[in-house]
Amino acid sequence: MNNRQRNQPTASDTPLTFAILVFPGFPMMAFSSVIEPLRAANVLAKRDCYRWIIVGAAEGPVEASNGVVIQPGFAAHDAPKVDRVVVCSGGDADHLVAHDAVSWIRRSLRDGAHIGAVADAAFFLARAGLLDGHACTLHWTSQAAFTEAFPDIELRRDLYVIDRKLFTSAGGVGSLDMMLEIITSDYGAELAAGVAEWFVHSPLRSSVDRKLMPLRLRTGVQNELVLSAIAIMEDAVEERLGMAELAGRLGVSSDKLERNFRSELSISPNSYYRRLRLKRAADLLAHSTLMVRDVALACGFASMSSFARAFREEHGHAPKVMRRS
Repeated sequence: MNNRQRNQPTASDTPLTFAILVFPGFPMMAFSSVIEPLRAANVLAKRDCYRWIIVGAAEGPVEASNGVVIQPGFAAHDAPKVDRVVVCSGGDADHLVAHDAVSWIRRSLRDGAHIGAVADAAFFLARAGLLDGHACTLHWTSQAAFTEAFPDIELRRDLYVIDRKLFTSAGGVGSLDMMLEIITSDYGAELAAGVAEWFVHSPLRSSVDRKLMPLRLRTGVQNELVLSAIAIMEDAVEERLGMAELAGRLGVSSDKLERNFRSELSISPNSYYRRLRLKRAADLLAHSTLMVRDVALACGFASMSSFARAFREEHGHAPKVMRRS
């Protein structure tokens, strides 16, 4: 599709209806980043391009992670037909059970709806089998656990991923970026640019920038070589690449890689890689049910003793302390 074709509105004059399915502990930032662009689009277009409803998994009020309580207009068992469903949940999405919600989402898919998830909600969709055969993303703290739980689902470490009728974002302002692309597809680039300006936000980023942006935000790293090296490290935690091999993949010498890391982060690539593997281990311990020994292996440690010692040095306590109750 060329840019001219892409910028043509594809939606009809009938407003498109979004349903945001919220679970207790949902992140308000991601929630607002879905709804507010829809409101702004209506204001700027001077007509109802979108409508939205809030749906709870069950009846009753739902409390966000920041303590704000909202009252959904519907429960999943009586939610109406909509054009888009967006699941919004917090850090417990890996073990949420909501049969009515899954049934409603399946009906919505059969009726032609597009399905989305923000923050950690991709876990909920994956456990229901709704992400099979699709690429997705989710919040970076849960990515390691997601990969271990669903090795056959393509996880991309992007701000957001739109794959046919399924769309997912890492949460936060990544949800806003995703909504801007959806608005572009629905009503054209001019309206989406207006919405971005409304929220004093950057226009749509390139696909390369969307991939590196989460790393840039998390690490504060600006050096492109270092960012690219970290991206490779994150994809190769278990195999534990040697620095010569890493430098070779990047097309630079080991000395150049070392200089860039020390200049940008005041640390060697090896030391950074070790910290990354230990951070991944902490995330897996907090967000997965893997045995501690399996976590050690998944993070490139050959023995439990070396893993336990390194983990204690890095985090100040034994690995088992990270286990969620």
